[in-house]
Amino acid sequence: MSATDMGALDELRTWQEGLRAQFPLITANPDVAYLDSAATSQKPQAVLDAVLTYLTTGNANAARGTYPWANRTTARIEQARDRLRRFLDDPAPQRSGVHFVGGTTEGLRAIARDWLAPQLRDGDEIIVPFADHAANNAPWLEVAELLRHQGTSVVVRAMPYDAAHDYDTGRLAAMINDRTRLIAATHVHHVYGNDMNVHRLRSVAGPSVPICLDAAQGVGHLPLSTATTDVDFVVFSGHKAMALPGTGAIWARNQRGPTYAPAGWLGSPNTSGIISLVAALDWLDAAGLDRIARWNTALGARLTDGLRTLSTVEVLGCQSSLAADTRTQQRQGIVAFRHRLIGSNDLGFILAAHGFLVRADGHCQGDQGEKTASVRVSLHIYNTAEEVDRLLSVLVELDDD
Repeated sequence: MSATDMGALDELRTWQEGLRAQFPLITANPDVAYLDSAATSQKPQAVLDAVLTYLTTGNANAARGTYPWANRTTARIEQARDRLRRFLDDPAPQRSGVHFVGGTTEGLRAIARDWLAPQLRDGDEIIVPFADHAANNAPWLEVAELLRHQGTSVVVRAMPYDAAHDYDTGRLAAMINDRTRLIAATHVHHVYGNDMNVHRLRSVAGPSVPICLDAAQGVGHLPLSTATTDVDFVVFSGHKAMALPGTGAIWARNQRGPTYAPAGWLGSPNTSGIISLVAALDWLDAAGLDRIARWNTALGARLTDGLRTLSTVEVLGCQSSLAADTRTQQRQGIVAFRHRLIGSNDLGFILAAHGFLVRADGHCQGDQGEKTASVRVSLHIYNTAEEVDRLLSVLVELDDD
């Protein structure tokens, strides 16, 4: 293990122990290591308390009543929009929009259908990352297919990658032309765990091409500033950021192209989910996203340092990013690997029997992604170095067997 890794884990240990103690499901199951936070995060007590207090003191629908409970709920929803703008370091909150959705997939599909599709004409082009999550592939392809049936041909071009599974900005620059209408990108890769360095994309895209960012694995794990990334949309799921399931958000800059607005009649908002999201953002800010990112990166490095000593294990993704002191794409607490002798699905069951809750399948990757299932370990602030070491010990025992 590198000195950088050891230093972060030692320096932040007491702080992390205090945060871990705030997760009831984690503390109630000391013999279980929850290692699937990329699928959904656990919830701190502050989030649970905020939801319970709302539901027991003033639950009402928003924008559909004139009585005090309804008015308070309506005001809280508007305050939640402002809270999210501050969380994302919005440089121009007076012109941006925040729209609550059920999650990342729903949000990306809404942008594709309600905002992008009406602007596209014959021969227009969009750039899609086909080795990223299917949620950042399918909505754009669906729109292209819908328009094709209507007689409009849209060119869908594949985002280029380099050998490190990062976006190849040189090749991307050569693809962009006066018919490019959107670049879809990902903040943190859901299989390889690497930060996709989206802060570089604006200089490549030029001043006028919109960029839509799938931030499902970034929000709640590391800081994201819309002031420095200069993207046009940020979409994420609340349940991966310590809020309740069934809530998420679209942040729209409203600078390139028409102002984003959902089409059609809007139903009742998920008020308790939005309340939970505000509480989660407050909790994350108080904990410190910089330190959360340091902890998760250090744990991921500890795991990859151990995995690469095992001849039976293949760690997926950029091999130059395995150590904590690397300058290449530090992994943000997500590590995927395969065992050369045990199938990934079987290994997932074996690890569960030992108390390690991991994901073992294809991880909903796009068509240019991995073709074979793998085990994904996704870490968060409630995970410990001891849990990582125990996992490595079990894998060593499997090798010995």
